[in-house]
Amino acid sequence: MYAKRLNRLQTQLQASKVDCLALVPGANMTYMTGIDFHLMERPTVAFIPVLGLPVFVLPSFEVTKLEENHPFDFGSYTYTDAKGPKKAFKQAINALPVLRRLAVEHLSMRVLELRLIQRYAESVKMKNADPFMSTLRRVKDAAEVEAMRTAVQIAEDVLQNVIADLRPGVTERQVASRLKMGLIETGGGKEPFEPIVLSGSRTALPHGVPSDAEVKAGQPLLIDYGTRSEGYISDITRTFFVGGSAAGKFHEIYEVVKEANAAGRAAAKPGVTPQEVDRAARQVIENAGYGDYFTHRTGHGVGLDAHEDPYIVEGNLTGLEVGNAFTIEPGIYLPGEFGVRIEDDMVITPAGAESLTTFDRELITIDFKE
Repeated sequence: MYAKRLNRLQTQLQASKVDCLALVPGANMTYMTGIDFHLMERPTVAFIPVLGLPVFVLPSFEVTKLEENHPFDFGSYTYTDAKGPKKAFKQAINALPVLRRLAVEHLSMRVLELRLIQRYAESVKMKNADPFMSTLRRVKDAAEVEAMRTAVQIAEDVLQNVIADLRPGVTERQVASRLKMGLIETGGGKEPFEPIVLSGSRTALPHGVPSDAEVKAGQPLLIDYGTRSEGYISDITRTFFVGGSAAGKFHEIYEVVKEANAAGRAAAKPGVTPQEVDRAARQVIENAGYGDYFTHRTGHGVGLDAHEDPYIVEGNLTGLEVGNAFTIEPGIYLPGEFGVRIEDDMVITPAGAESLTTFDRELITIDFKE
């Protein structure tokens, strides 16, 4: 699998007349190697030339991890804390074909790695590596989809357990903690982001942070969180109502958001642009008179990163392909009152789109457990 990914990447580099691509620890390096290297004060860089073997620069104590996984044939240059990385970078760059154009991760590479590269490749011209990696990663294979499906199932099971055990006096922060503990106990991986748990008027904050505010009866509760399986993430949001039955304005807005979510999911299919999907969901909210309160894009890609291509947003005209995975998450946020968001994880199939998330989208009322 990794050798195939390497060949695809080198083909892209050759077509773009790029001599080499450099990766630092993160999702892109994990995608290419299957190894989760740690981004730290000791630099690790994978140089992938258009022709020939990839070359790694890494701390000496990390070389065993690379050799044991052995994603493809490679060269490596190591360094110790005592000697530092300069010589290893010089050796690696000298071992590569002549570097005229080097693609680096604009969103991930630090000044540390960049300066070490430039020290021994002074005349190299830098190009953005993110489009190359995005092209590779945006189409998921069957194994990647199954990993995300597992991550969704774990997150949904934990969410169901947590809301079923909600007790009087619990705070947003405590609910978030119980979600995290539930993921640990049921085999969830590293969290892709800190859980968002908001209650009452704080649900109007699209990316609010859990506080010590109590979750009270007669108020909404918004939970946005996820987990990982084999590195691949899930990302789900549901908005609940605590105690009693929701009526009036909240119920009205919930139904609008639910309809917008359904419209976005229905619009997603091969060949349709993300802009069209965004417009389908947004039109429902605008028709209901709440367009000014839907303040973010309809969705974002999911995979090894919580946010990646394809972004479901106005202006994205790249047609969706089989294997694209992304969220549909319309919302309405009324400052000082409340907010509602319903988020699902989708994958494009030959027949249209499948929702990996299956948690009920009907408004759920949570009764406190005494």
